[in-house]
Amino acid sequence: MAIQPIDLQAIFSQIDKVGKNQAVQREGQHIQDALQQVQNQRKLEANVQSVNESQKMGEEAETIRDGKGHGSQANKGGSREKEEEDAAANAGAEKPELIRDPALGRNIDISG
Repeated sequence: MAIQPIDLQAIFSQIDKVGKNQAVQREGQHIQDALQQVQNQRKLEANVQSVNESQKMGEEAETIRDGKGHGSQANKGGSREKEEEDAAANAGAEKPELIRDPALGRNIDISG
């Protein structure tokens, strides 16, 4: 099957459109890749800023830490026992002796 001159005329008239279409397809792929990277970056930032559920289950997950680094258990009956254990463990450590007035905070001055 040979190519006729009339066929060449039709092909040559369409060559510029074919080249433009191929350029648009390549450009579109680059744009899609860039958009995918932006979406991935946003998801990553959202994961970093979100609060994640604790993976620990049990009594350790219910421990609340105060500013001093000591833990107390919330809504547990065993918190008194834990405090007594901590007090027994810290009994060997030397603590500065505090002198307190037994009447301090018990009397109200209304003569003011």
